[in-house]
Amino acid sequence: MPDWNPALLAKLVGCFLLGSIPFAVISMWGTGIDIRKFGSGNPGFNNVLRYSKWRSALCLLGDAGKGLFAIWLCLEPGGSSLHAWMFGLAAIAGHCYSPFLGFNGGKGIATAAGVMLWLYPTILLLCVVWYIALRIIGSKLGWKERGTIASLSAGCWFVAALLFTEGWEMAGLGLLLLAFVAVRHKKNFANMAQAA
Repeated sequence: MPDWNPALLAKLVGCFLLGSIPFAVISMWGTGIDIRKFGSGNPGFNNVLRYSKWRSALCLLGDAGKGLFAIWLCLEPGGSSLHAWMFGLAAIAGHCYSPFLGFNGGKGIATAAGVMLWLYPTILLLCVVWYIALRIIGSKLGWKERGTIASLSAGCWFVAALLFTEGWEMAGLGLLLLAFVAVRHKKNFANMAQAA
């Protein structure tokens, strides 16, 4: 169990605030468009992609980078995987419930990818390949919510890989993250149900 001392709590708050930086909004500066009123209304990578590929790349780098940077900044040398997970989850929570956006935010996929890049880069790479493959297949087959399908199925593979390589404790944390991200996609699930 972590030692809930003031220093740890301060780091968690710092990770939350770092994660709350709205790179989807920042990447749209100069366009006159509020990404929260464009497309799906979601301040995240996929919605920015509807407008501009290069701006979506900036958004992706920022959102993934803040997940990675939060752990790099706060984890002490030789720090535990549990602490790394805690800092990463705090950054993801900040992204999803940003105080800069009225405690609204994105769905957490890109920031989670940055966290996983620090924790399990090899597993992440395999999941990214799976994600890209499903996005391409979904595009060709005309899936309505191909981004959601690709993201959450990659998340399922990630949890399964953690269970196989790291054991139940780390897989449980992965499952917690997957459940949190899935809840953020409830609107997408509703769209899929309507299209069925």
